[in-house]
Amino acid sequence: MRSETRLKLITICAAIVLLGSGYAVAGTWTTLDYPGVADTFASGISGNSIVGQYHDSSGAHGFLYNGTSYTALDYPGATRTYAFGIDGSNIVGEYKDSSNHYYGFLYNGTSYTALDYPGALNTGARGIIGNSIVGDYIDSSGVHSFLYNGTSYIALDYPGAALTCADSISGNSIVGYCEDSSNYYYGFLYNGTSYTALNYPGALNTSANGISGNSIVGNYWDDSTGHGFLYNGTSYTTLDYPGAEGTSANGISGNSIVGEYEDSLGRHGFVYTIPEPCTLLLLGLGAVIFRKRA
Repeated sequence: MRSETRLKLITICAAIVLLGSGYAVAGTWTTLDYPGVADTFASGISGNSIVGQYHDSSGAHGFLYNGTSYTALDYPGATRTYAFGIDGSNIVGEYKDSSNHYYGFLYNGTSYTALDYPGALNTGARGIIGNSIVGDYIDSSGVHSFLYNGTSYIALDYPGAALTCADSISGNSIVGYCEDSSNYYYGFLYNGTSYTALNYPGALNTSANGISGNSIVGNYWDDSTGHGFLYNGTSYTTLDYPGAEGTSANGISGNSIVGEYEDSLGRHGFVYTIPEPCTLLLLGLGAVIFRKRA
């Protein structure tokens, strides 16, 4: 009887996968629109807190959304502010000053601290976990990534890449994207010692944008269309907001994924909730099921 019940559950989950875009079809999509604006981008999530940016007539502003209300985030004196990553009450991002230079920042809920890679022309902070911050900087030789531990900066460059951009960190694992000499973009996972390339099967370009534990989210392009994805270390699942012209998955926390999608009205943020109870089975069996289909 127990085996029969388990078989039924596996069959139901497999059926969801076989619908064409994985369990993303069965998940819950929620749109996020900063009040009164046309373009909203959700970039990072920690628990129930979401950060991102919105555009209005005065420029770009960061925001914090607590599940009920939005709070604008503007670095003092900045002409533009972008919030990219969050961990607890700490938020990181970048701002543009009146001289058109970009700097990273750390906001602890009360005050802002500027982050500037030594000798860089521009700096941006993208992801945070505890005291560790990742991001990228531009100098005379190009675009590079960094890991900042609260005291010192460590440069990160994917071997042989023309540029390296680190977007998110979880534990000792860092994800981002690179560009090679052929102008091809691919994601990467760095475990503190070695780099692993991440390429969505058959995609023209791939970017890894967020990580939580063993789960990685990002986006890929086929022709001119962008799609989000969830990667569990073994298999990829496409994430497309229903009816959207393009989707990007930017951050993940637990079973919640945030990102953005585009339609005829503009850009919108979203929260995608991974469904239960099939989630674990799908994550573990997805690759096997797709191989059997092939």
